[in-house]
Formats: sequence, C-alpha cells, structure tokens
Amino acid sequence: MEPPSIRHTLTSSVLFSFFIFLFHHSAAQPPDADGYTCSTNHTADPCQAYVFYRAAAPGFLNLATIADLFWVSRLQISRPSNISDSNATFPLLSGQPLFIPINCFCKSLNASVSISYANLSYKINHGDNFWQVSTFKFQNLTTYQSVEVVNPTLVAVDLPIGIDVVFPIFCKCPTHTQSQNRVSFMVSYVIQPTDTLPSIASRFGVETLDITDANRPNPEPFETIFIPVSRLPNLTQPIVVSPSPEQALVPVVEGKNRAVTGLAIGIGIVGFLLIVVVGLWVCGVGKRRSKEREMEEGVEKQRVQDIGVWMRKEKGKQIEVDLMADVSDCLDKYRVFKIEELNEATDGFSESSLIQGSVYKGSIGGVEYAIKKMKWNAYEQLKILQKINHGNLVKLEGFCIDPEDATCYLIYEHVENGSLYSWLHGSQRQKLNWRTRLRIAIDVANGLLYIHEHTRPQVVHKDIKSSNILLDASMRAKIANFGLAKSGYNAITMHIVGTQGYIAPEYIADGVVSTKMDIFSFGVILLELISGREAIDDEGGVLWMRASTGFSEGKEKLDRLRSWVDEALFEQSCPMESVMDVMNVAVSCLQKDPMKRPSMVEVVYALSKSDDAVFEFSDDTLSDPPLAAR
Repeated sequence: MEPPSIRHTLTSSVLFSFFIFLFHHSAAQPPDADGYTCSTNHTADPCQAYVFYRAAAPGFLNLATIADLFWVSRLQISRPSNISDSNATFPLLSGQPLFIPINCFCKSLNASVSISYANLSYKINHGDNFWQVSTFKFQNLTTYQSVEVVNPTLVAVDLPIGIDVVFPIFCKCPTHTQSQNRVSFMVSYVIQPTDTLPSIASRFGVETLDITDANRPNPEPFETIFIPVSRLPNLTQPIVVSPSPEQALVPVVEGKNRAVTGLAIGIGIVGFLLIVVVGLWVCGVGKRRSKEREMEEGVEKQRVQDIGVWMRKEKGKQIEVDLMADVSDCLDKYRVFKIEELNEATDGFSESSLIQGSVYKGSIGGVEYAIKKMKWNAYEQLKILQKINHGNLVKLEGFCIDPEDATCYLIYEHVENGSLYSWLHGSQRQKLNWRTRLRIAIDVANGLLYIHEHTRPQVVHKDIKSSNILLDASMRAKIANFGLAKSGYNAITMHIVGTQGYIAPEYIADGVVSTKMDIFSFGVILLELISGREAIDDEGGVLWMRASTGFSEGKEKLDRLRSWVDEALFEQSCPMESVMDVMNVAVSCLQKDPMKRPSMVEVVYALSKSDDAVFEFSDDTLSDPPLAAR
C-alpha cells in the first residue's frame, strides 16, 4: 500500500483534473460542442479516419472491450497501434495509446447544417447517461450536446436500459486540398491539459502549422482536434516482459592431476589433460546455453499458449453466463443441447453435414435439425427469437454454448426443401407453378406481418432475400436467419449490412432501420417470383431498378409484363391478371420514398385477393406443387 502522502497527492491530482474538466464543460464550452460542421462539396465523403484512444480503467484495459465499444475487431486496433498479433490478447496498461479506425460521414441535421462524425451505436446500461458515456467511455471524442442533437427523440435523463443510442464520434475527412497534399487520414485527438500544439505535432510527425490550419483557433483542453497525416506514426508500446526460469547452475568441471611420475612425463600429461578439459568445458557450456535458450523459448511459448487458452476459456465462460442470464426466462421453452450431441450429429461438423455457409444438418434422437454455428455472441439474436412464434418463421428448437472456444450454436427445425433461391435460380428440374409461387409470396408476407405488427417492440428482419426463404415438404414458405434482425423502430446506424440488390435506398443513404426496408426487400422477392431472375444479374444490373422504371400506367403495360414473366410460367395456363396484380404490389413495395410503400397488412390483403382469383381459375391448368428432388 502506498504511503498516505502519496495517496493524498494522487487524490489531489485527480480532484484538480476533475475540477478543470468541470470548469471546461460548464463555463468554457467550445463552440463546436454540438459537432463540427462539414460540406460534402469540400471533402471526400465518406472516408476512413482514426481516433487516438487511451486504455483506461475501469473496464477498458483490453483490446476486446475497446474493440466492442468501437464496433471493430482487435486486429483492426492492434495492427495500426504497433501491437503484435501475439500480444493482442494481453492486458493493456492504463494510458497505453491506440489508433482505432472509424468510418467518417458528413451528415445533414437539417436543411442548413451538416456535421461530420462516425455513428457508433451504444447500448445503455444501468447508470449510463449521455455525459458519462461521452466523457469517460468515449473519452471526450464526442459531447453530450452532440449526442442530444443526433438523438432528438430520446430524453437524456430518462434512458431505458438496453436502448440503442447513437454516439457521434467527432471526425473529419481530408479536404480536396489536403488530399492533393498527400493527406491520407485525419486523426481525432482529444487535447490533454499537459499538451501543447508543438508537442502534439511532434508526436504525430507533422508541422504545427498543419494542425492549426485544420482546426479552429486556440483549441482548449478536452476538445477534439484533427491531425492531418499521410500515414499513421508508429506508437511506442510498452514491452511485454515474460518471466524467465531461474538460471540453471553451471557446474564447474574441475580436473586434478595428482599423479606425477616424472617432470617430463608429467608436463606432457598435464598439457594433454588441460586441452581435453578445456574442450569438454567449452562444449558443455555451449550445450547448456543452447538448452537454456530452448527452455526459455519453450517456457515463453507455453506461457503464451496457456494465457491464450485461459482467456478463451474465461471469455467462453463469461459468454455462457451472459447468455444464460439473458434467456433465463425462456429456458423452459428451448432445449439446451450439449456440444457432444452436436459433434456426434454432424460428425464433428464435417463438410458432409454442411448445408450452406455455417449451417449444418444433424440428427439428434431421430429428429433432423439445422445447426447454425456462430462465431460471436448470439444472445441478442436469441432475445429476438424467443418472442416470435409463427408458422411462417423457421422455429428455433434450442441452443448450445461451447465454453472451450466461446462458440454459440442455434438449433432450428430442419426445413426439407431448401431455399427459394435454389428453386428459382438453381438447377431444379421441376419449376414452380404460379399457384405455388403466389402461396410462397403470401406465406412470406404473413411472416413479415407477424414480426412487424405483433411483436413489441417491432422486429425488423433486415435481410429478406430468396436464400433466406425456406420451403417445407408442402412447399410452404418460412422466413429464416434472424442474424441481422433489429428490435426497435426507426433506428439509425452507419453499420450497413445486408445483401446487395435487396437493400432499401434509405438504409444505404442514411442508415434508417424500419419495417419499410423489409417491405422493399419483399418487393424484390416478388420480382424474382414473377420473372425467375436474380436480384443482381451477371453484369451487376439491379432487378428492382429495371422494374421501378418499366411499369408505368399505359396500354403497353401488359406487353412489358409478358416480357418479364418467367418462361416456365408460359408452359402453364397462367392467369396474367393475377400476375399483373402481384406486379403492381411489387412496384408499390419498391417505392424509393419509404412513406409511399404499403404496410404488410395492405400487402397481405392485396395478395390474398389475387390468390382468390387464381383459385377461381381452372384447376386443370395448374399442376400440383412440385416436390423437391433432393
């Protein structure tokens, strides 16, 4: 324990720094507290940027936690930060410097103001507020005022635990002039009380004038400034010292020659023995040193391996604890499988059991399951799956956690006839007739209607596509893969995920997550069912763009539709009126303005009317739904 005088000094220092901080944030707020204005006409937007971050206690003394905070991987931090891959799992020292990559955007707040920032989604925990997270977790790389600006619907003093909040991390993209001067990145750096602009310039290997030109005059402590660099400087990292074994005692080989029979003979024998002894001693020392080096290298290698195994086990145990805590209220609903059962069912997750991607087929107790292997924590997905139950959604049967390698597994019902994509675009000999296609469309619409209207909060699937629509033995459709699903409405994210050709325009442009993006993707599914074409062709052409411009009102509309219809449907007596009705639904779902798209209630109603028309059509002209030849 440190002496009282040292504790008093430390306490005084902390309090002094804290009061400086309070004074800065209460009496001398910089004019950029709401964010840094930008113009896409003058900068490259979006761009890759970096933030300078310092490891800190409590909670942020390892790369894994910091990587989760900034939505990046450990390697994305360790490599630009000059930390070797072998040390990426080791604990960090308090204050250890890091470079963290971010994606920087110039975003419009209103008709006249745009600010530059990286959108980072943060889930509110107990005790969190805008100021506390901005100041301590994000280390003043944003401000609570800016958080309030980009989250106008949230009340800062009444944040529900678990809600996702966008924290705008201040950043800038190089101007066109800076890019011409070979500036590759702008690094966001928070000024510390002991910093001066020359000392910051020296740390980053740039001129002080470069910093002053890129920032407002007279920046203050705890304010974010931007450092223009052509390349990131090499950060000086502490050396990881590993304990070495105690030095082995080197025995001294001594030889004594006590038998001297004569002066001449004795000198000869002594000389010979001395040569032999010296030779043996040199060889012995060399061998011992070689063995010592091998022992040290072996001990170091084993130590690194042991630390890695320990950390993986600890991470796995923590994931298991977290997952069980989050789904404790539904353990009676789902079966908790053992990893040994899954290994046996899939023959050790062999390629012969692989269905697609990371999904394997396995039989447990005579029942076929689809087993999805997850490389990340799956409890967010489980929290969504536990509250949905509908015949047109693939049913989750249980889950498994393997603490040895921190892997989660979700075990679903096995849907026999595979994906809609394989039937429409694969090598299936039997083609789907119109009645089957229409039933599939209605099934998918009913599944989306359920998650949009009958879950609280609403669930957005975010990845509706033909490969995520599975067909059972009766060729009825079920929506699968809720890995990207989002619980909530009109959230905003900069982490754009999904499948090209199905993603709604407003999601790509502004990161808006709403049920309307599922409706847009469903419109693409309808186009696939009508035309038999893929969402993106071999030349990169997008299916929905051709449809949205090619079906305006007019006498030629039916002729254009005929040029779209899958040739396989012409082999049947397909009612074109029904196809036209479905095409009208598809085009309405594909409106670029999400507010003009119908709700799933309206979609289901329109498709059901078309289905009634098909049933009135002669059954003789519609073959029975084909069975999969698998």
